Amino acid sequence: MNFVKRAGLSLWSRKARSLITLGTFLVICTMVLAGLLINTATGRAADSAKRTLGAAVTLGMDLGGLSGNQLQAPQIGSDVVDRIGASPLVAKYNYTYVDGTQLLGGPKLVSDKPLTSDAPPNYTLATGVRDSSLLPDFDNGTWTLLSGSPITAADQDRNVVLVEERLANKNHLKVGDRITLTQNDPGGHTKAAFTIKGVYRNPSDQPDPDYQQFPGDRLIVPAAALGRLNSGGKHGPAQLQGATFQLKDASAFNSFKAQAERTAGNAMHGFKLSINDKALQQMTGPLDSVTTSATAAMWLIGIAGALVLGLLAALAVKQRRTEFGVLLAMGENRWKLVAQQCVEITAVALLAIALSSLFAQGLTQRAGDSLLHSQAASALQKINAYQPPPPGSTGLGEGIDPNDAPVKGADPIDRITVRLRPADLGTVAGISLGVGLLATAIPAASSLRLNPRRILTKGK
Repeated sequence: MNFVKRAGLSLWSRKARSLITLGTFLVICTMVLAGLLINTATGRAADSAKRTLGAAVTLGMDLGGLSGNQLQAPQIGSDVVDRIGASPLVAKYNYTYVDGTQLLGGPKLVSDKPLTSDAPPNYTLATGVRDSSLLPDFDNGTWTLLSGSPITAADQDRNVVLVEERLANKNHLKVGDRITLTQNDPGGHTKAAFTIKGVYRNPSDQPDPDYQQFPGDRLIVPAAALGRLNSGGKHGPAQLQGATFQLKDASAFNSFKAQAERTAGNAMHGFKLSINDKALQQMTGPLDSVTTSATAAMWLIGIAGALVLGLLAALAVKQRRTEFGVLLAMGENRWKLVAQQCVEITAVALLAIALSSLFAQGLTQRAGDSLLHSQAASALQKINAYQPPPPGSTGLGEGIDPNDAPVKGADPIDRITVRLRPADLGTVAGISLGVGLLATAIPAASSLRLNPRRILTKGK
């Protein structure tokens, strides 16, 4: 009778020990498979969120890279930013800058309070943009365009402007009307007529925290047009102090950064690129927590199971010393005794893998949804509890960190889809068999040192 048949008979004759071993393997296989399935499912959900959100990359001043005697903030031309934004890694991009201007010819500002103590009449601020729809307040729905159309990249060679609803109502302005603006320099004489392309609504009635400007008086114009106005009518790229890029995939940041530095060359001096994945972190935070918990449980059960299997194998060798002694006395090869024990543990492991594959997917789906829902509910509660600073305040005086503000439209992910793939079963089979054989190898190897005469005569 060969050792394979003996292994089968041995398992059948020792049903209690075989069932205990099968139960141990079943727990190991189920937990390892569940850990793999949760890791895979959360990874898919995170990748989907990355593709949906992309990643906001900011081109801003590199304060650490500026020299101590550099008094003026660095600037970068809009033409350089346009070349960077042409990268296939970029989904969309925008740049803005703020400069002063004066309304001429009759229209009056909404606020009677001058912007500065020495400001001329009707002096206000204009925001130069590449695409007004990409401004954060338009993008998240805080500001709405009531009539007309947004400023786009195609408007850079045109003198067009978006005016706020209150300024339009006070001066009876509508889309298609023209207003005259001057350059910021009080000593300059450049002025130009701008056609109203749209009227927007800013619901706030509090001064801007950065410039203390009444929100109804803010003008939005193409960046190139504002640059021409403040350079005496000269055509050329607008000089910017930053830009934002929305990547198609957050994982492409390093590639984009290297590409942008090659494209910009020396123009990048004084600037740095940094990624803002706050929205992505807000959405995937619960996924990270669930993945960490599942991985820890997988390792814990795996190590504990290996120790239990090792103990069972050691006890089996001790209980079967007489059997092994008889076989050795009959001339059985010692290595076949080791192989027999390996066959036994392999048969039990394969059965446990087959059984775990029947219910692991459904069990993991329910457990994963329960854990994720709990984590997402906790994260959402924290988001809803955030109180913004009072209007006109940065929040620092009240102990409120503006960076803690949640991102709108980025609710934490609260559901995953678990799918069992052949590759997952293959991984579990490899891990389980490896654990089983390793736990069996050392006790089984002790069979090589057995002395059949001593066992049969003294039972030792």
